[in-house]
Amino acid sequence: MDEFKEVSENYSIAEAIREAQRCLHCKVPLCRKGCPINQDIPDWIAQLAKGNFGNSMAIINARSNLPAVCGRVCAHERQCEGSCVLGKKGEPIRIGRLERFVADFDSDAGLTHEAIPEKTRGAVAVIGSGPAGLTIAGDLARKGFSIDIFEMEPEPGGVLMFGIPEYRLPKEVVRREIKKIENLGVNFHLQTTIGRDYTIDDLFAQGFDAIFMGTGTGRPKKLDIPGANHPGVRQAIWFLRRVSLYQSGCIDRREVVIGDGDRIAVIGCGNTAIDAARTALRMGASEVTVIYHRTINDMSALRSEYDDAVAEGVKFLWQSSVTAIEGGEGNRLRGITVRTGDTTVEMPMDRVIMAVGSVPASRIVSTTQGIDVDSKGYVLTREEPYGMTTRRGVFAGGDVTNRPATVVHAMQDAKRVAEGIVRYVDAKRLMEELDAHDRHRDDN
Repeated sequence: MDEFKEVSENYSIAEAIREAQRCLHCKVPLCRKGCPINQDIPDWIAQLAKGNFGNSMAIINARSNLPAVCGRVCAHERQCEGSCVLGKKGEPIRIGRLERFVADFDSDAGLTHEAIPEKTRGAVAVIGSGPAGLTIAGDLARKGFSIDIFEMEPEPGGVLMFGIPEYRLPKEVVRREIKKIENLGVNFHLQTTIGRDYTIDDLFAQGFDAIFMGTGTGRPKKLDIPGANHPGVRQAIWFLRRVSLYQSGCIDRREVVIGDGDRIAVIGCGNTAIDAARTALRMGASEVTVIYHRTINDMSALRSEYDDAVAEGVKFLWQSSVTAIEGGEGNRLRGITVRTGDTTVEMPMDRVIMAVGSVPASRIVSTTQGIDVDSKGYVLTREEPYGMTTRRGVFAGGDVTNRPATVVHAMQDAKRVAEGIVRYVDAKRLMEELDAHDRHRDDN
């Protein structure tokens, strides 16, 4: 589908090297401080500037398991690029595009072949294969742990595969990054739902030393709007997942529901709302309006994503709220009532997409003893060892703990949790060895 072709083009080799040569290689690199996973940005850019693509990739791999993804969907303007000193002149180094170039070039040329360490340090089960789960898997596999990932979907990737549109993050890029992690010796168990097919206790019984929950937030929040339960109202994460399944050939076009001349209202103004709005246009919607109760300066969406949406024809209503939804025949609506300040207007609308956030599902917690959650259902974790829940040996990270907000922040959190798992499993195995030694001594 050409309308879903990736909107951002890659650098050529010459363009990438020229851009890398602009880097000042600052003694105090603010770009690195702006990176949530603390990448050695000046170092890998310096290697790229010399044409040493393999060395550049090796430096990136030391901190990131998903460089081709981060190069495309990270909030660079708020992080590394936003911290670049050259940005004061309005021309920061295009770090995101350079990272994407290095990762794509490395993959296309088949440069990187990582040695697979012996899996003798322990066994860890990872539930969920989104950014947090994949980061845990990659980090621990490189440290000599045996890793099994359990994913409920027919394909791994989580939000990367089913929540970010193709035009921003091509699915083949995600598959390529996952293949790199699989090549580290990580095992994937697809269409396997923990809490239904197996419980946490079942996994421990299988011999895992620790378990990581990276299940994200699969249950959407709902607004208390009259008419919001009508079938013409859909959740953004549901819609984006349906489009992804349709593009993969798993479902029929009719099962996407939204499109074909529809007039669409999107409630919310985060990146997911923008993704849903732009995707609705690509699926044939005739008109898409984003309705947000605050101002453009308050939106959580990236300004670049907003600019692209406007250029594509998405309309925006600021400081406005939907106060009622009027149902029509079947799964179509008649319209919505919108209040802006003291003014209330009726707007004809065929469908509404809700993009107001989500909360964790309770499937795992409800089938497991000892995992405490807060009043909103987010899993509670410790600082020591970092990421462990109130159930010993069970760790959690990413959105399920209500810490991260973006892909790279989920990765940042997961890297800290991975360190906590290493400490826990090493200590657990040491105590088991001591106990075994003492039993052997007593027997003799």
